[in-house]
Amino acid sequence: MGTPFDVPLEELRTRGSAKWATYPADVLPAFVAEMDVRLPEAVVRAVADAMAAGDTGYEVGNGYAEAFAGFAAERYGWDVPVAAARQVPDVMQGIVEVVRVLTAQGDGVVINPPVYPPFRPFLQHAGRRVVDAPLGADGRLDLDALDRAFADATVYLLCHPHNPTGTLHSRAELAAVGELAARHGVRVVADEIHAPLVVGDAPFVPTTTVIPDAVALHSASKGFHLAGLKAAVAVPGPAAADLARIPEIVGHGVSHLGSVAHQAAFRTGGPWLDEVLAVLRGNVATVATTLAERLPSARWRAPEATYFAWLDLRDTPAVRASGADPSRLLLDEGRLAAFRGTDFGTGGEGHVRLNLACSPATLDQLLGRLVTTLA
Repeated sequence: MGTPFDVPLEELRTRGSAKWATYPADVLPAFVAEMDVRLPEAVVRAVADAMAAGDTGYEVGNGYAEAFAGFAAERYGWDVPVAAARQVPDVMQGIVEVVRVLTAQGDGVVINPPVYPPFRPFLQHAGRRVVDAPLGADGRLDLDALDRAFADATVYLLCHPHNPTGTLHSRAELAAVGELAARHGVRVVADEIHAPLVVGDAPFVPTTTVIPDAVALHSASKGFHLAGLKAAVAVPGPAAADLARIPEIVGHGVSHLGSVAHQAAFRTGGPWLDEVLAVLRGNVATVATTLAERLPSARWRAPEATYFAWLDLRDTPAVRASGADPSRLLLDEGRLAAFRGTDFGTGGEGHVRLNLACSPATLDQLLGRLVTTLA
């Protein structure tokens, strides 16, 4: 029986999205966050039916929030407040709109580098000042760093699960963040786009169930490979009444077809997602075995969520001998495209982010090129 990852490389190379159209055909791409999957049939059918019916107008109603609420109840035991949620064009645009409501021009917004690279430019473009609170050496939240940063900020933009490290923040960590934020008068905005992609044993804990005045952003984009069909929802905690102040015009940017696709994924895509997660967990195990046996100088922690491997390659023989950035070595000599660690900010030096959302056969090729280049 096949899996959603049973897509031949030759077919993948015909795709026109960033992962497959950025580099020449001899480069194996493992950089941008796209999965090498076939979509759930129900999602394809929902979009095709909408197109055939001419249902390509403007989005209206709470259908997206309702579909997400059903998914969240099943997956996380979370009672999503549908009536208070707001649909937004995508997660990053939603973050910006929530931050605009909660802050003024020039206010500080805290982030945890190494972190998703667009956080910084999106916040700066919105006229907000970025305040760094780097992760600890263990790849988890550093509460002392947060305490210092919160003294100079109004909002904390939390990446949960964390990209690129794959860290899943625990209930205790979220509670500690909430206490610090309340003490400093800081509001928490959580990017939870990777929540469906839990590959470890720990459960995903929604931020707003622990921090009542937080706001969380969710989407089917990453969990169901729908980045090209944009849609998302902002979900307030029980003590957050701010979303009503987001301008009505923001909803004009929501893609109706994107919403159609995402709703179908949330409502019917659970079995497909479980198949994807099974492959991802196997891929994580393969990375662990391969690095331990063939490239033990590479340091990493298996992700608890996401489909990324965050690899510290500073002590690998080729990097130590050349002093070169490992992503450049991998591209130039291994014809493997990985995401450069320094793009994620402080703590990314000598690292790469490797996308594991591929078939086991493709992963074998990726790891072969990695080991051959750096050993």
